[in-house]
Amino acid sequence: MKKIAHAFIRPTNSLNFLSHREIEGVMNSENYTYELFRECALAVLNTGSEEDDAELTANAFKDFEIQIIYQSRGIKLEIVNAPASAFVDGKMIRGIQEHLFAVLRDIVFTHHKMSVLGRFDFETSDGITDAVFRVLRNAGVVQADIKPHVVVCWGGHSIPRHEYDYTKLVGYELGLRDLAIATGCGIGAMKGPMKGAVVGHGKQQIRNGRYIGITEPGIIASESPNPTVNELVILPDIEKRLEAFVRLGHGIIVFPGGAGTAEEVLYLIGLLMHPDNHALEIPVIFSANKKSEGYFKSLDQFLRFALGDAATQYYEIIIDDPQQVAQKLQSGINKVHRYRRRQNESYAYNWQLTIPSAFQQPFEPTHENMLALKLYRDQENFELAAELRRAFSGIVAGNVKPDGIKRIKQHGPYQLKGDAELINALENLLLSFVEQGRMKLKGEYKPCYELLS
Repeated sequence: MKKIAHAFIRPTNSLNFLSHREIEGVMNSENYTYELFRECALAVLNTGSEEDDAELTANAFKDFEIQIIYQSRGIKLEIVNAPASAFVDGKMIRGIQEHLFAVLRDIVFTHHKMSVLGRFDFETSDGITDAVFRVLRNAGVVQADIKPHVVVCWGGHSIPRHEYDYTKLVGYELGLRDLAIATGCGIGAMKGPMKGAVVGHGKQQIRNGRYIGITEPGIIASESPNPTVNELVILPDIEKRLEAFVRLGHGIIVFPGGAGTAEEVLYLIGLLMHPDNHALEIPVIFSANKKSEGYFKSLDQFLRFALGDAATQYYEIIIDDPQQVAQKLQSGINKVHRYRRRQNESYAYNWQLTIPSAFQQPFEPTHENMLALKLYRDQENFELAAELRRAFSGIVAGNVKPDGIKRIKQHGPYQLKGDAELINALENLLLSFVEQGRMKLKGEYKPCYELLS
């Protein structure tokens, strides 16, 4: 792979004005924070790659280095042996440059605020919600006095071309209606809606289109941001990333995906099934083209079995009709607007949404923790949804995250245990993902899990 031997980069609009103490705090961050910063910086510099194996990328750029240089006039980065694709005629592409300093802001600077200065409270539910808000605000993603307009789009990174094209058609219809797009910032169903919205915004002469990428360190290290993202924010972990999605978004579209998409759906439906959230307005649509209709039939069947038919009242399935998807979302977001205005609630951040501790506390997918999950139906539906969400989170880690892949290599597949019928339903869903090629971008998939009843 081609590399740029040496470059110096300054921030374009982020971290331009830091005090000497703040810069010192960034430079004195712990070694493990630096390594995390290096991994995420390499992923950003590798934007446009469709490689989903972080280990392969890391091996190809073992000699990559990035250093923070202190200067009174601000801060700059020294970069050695970076991917040449991030540069044009020796100059770094502006979008990648902005993403790189977003990584610095969220991985190093924010970590300093959290851990060194102790300014964030991650022990209480309210403290976590406040921390998520402050990270989003610091990134400039929370914008006051703008009517609800953010559509969160979830879906897989490993999808066939016809599904990708469908997400672009939906994004185009959303763009025509001046709606902003928020995704996990990667490729596939995360890239398609943004690409489509660019065209829709262009036709409407909307020059300030928002393409928000929300990720976390374990994911960004294996899924580089797509080039369309113009607002990138990196939350500390998957749980805070999911909370950022549901508190920032005004409507949600789910496209076909794999284990990660199922994790997001279970998180969302579990929250909406919580008694405290029944009155909230959040339009949710599952959508695919006709060829992929079976994906949502399987997912719908699993949700009905695991969480009961009551779960289906929180989402609508629309097949092969991008215009209807956009019209339904627009109508639903208008209801969100009216509801929040009546409640004197923030348009920019959904403070009213109740998120129980089980959905907020970080889940470490060790073999012991995966086996200890309570996959039994004799509990509240939202509690079972939280347990299932963790199971899928572990599978995602075993599939694509460096730490999860390392655990699987050392100790073998994760084991999941629960009700025989629930485990059977889970196995059928996962097998459908494997058969449809939704668990890995390239090569033959070897399951990182075993299901026990």
